[in-house]
Amino acid sequence: MANVQTVLKDEIRRIARKEIKAETGSTKQAVAQYRRDIASLKREIQQLRKTVRFLNRQEGKRDGTSEPAGELADNVRFSPRSVRAQRTRIGFSAANYAKLVGVSSLTVYNWEHGKNRPKGTQLAKLVALRGIGKREALAKLELADGQQKQASRRSAKRAPRKAK
Repeated sequence: MANVQTVLKDEIRRIARKEIKAETGSTKQAVAQYRRDIASLKREIQQLRKTVRFLNRQEGKRDGTSEPAGELADNVRFSPRSVRAQRTRIGFSAANYAKLVGVSSLTVYNWEHGKNRPKGTQLAKLVALRGIGKREALAKLELADGQQKQASRRSAKRAPRKAK
């Protein structure tokens, strides 16, 4: 009797597996097709985003404007080594490079040693400095120094505070 029982259980299991496989086979095929479709759509979206960025840059060049700083910083990776390499490439000290970016020299030191990461606007300024050469960097530094001196002159012209 036990032999008939095991044979019957084995046959029921075999038939159940066969029916389950038949029922889930079409679902598996549909899932695989959906995954291929999703992957294809992701590739298409990525290509369209590249095209839009390219067209925005071209339009900006034609108009004389550039990409907004927030959009530039969104897809940029930060590396402490790249900050140091960029700074040494243009031959600036940390203090001069800090003036160029608009931060303190200690902030540049912390970026280079991986202790801190630049925030959005600071990262956008770093990205903007990536492609410039030594002459252009010097010109920007002189411009930044000139603006800083004008601001200090304005504050010096104000009336001094009364002592209590």
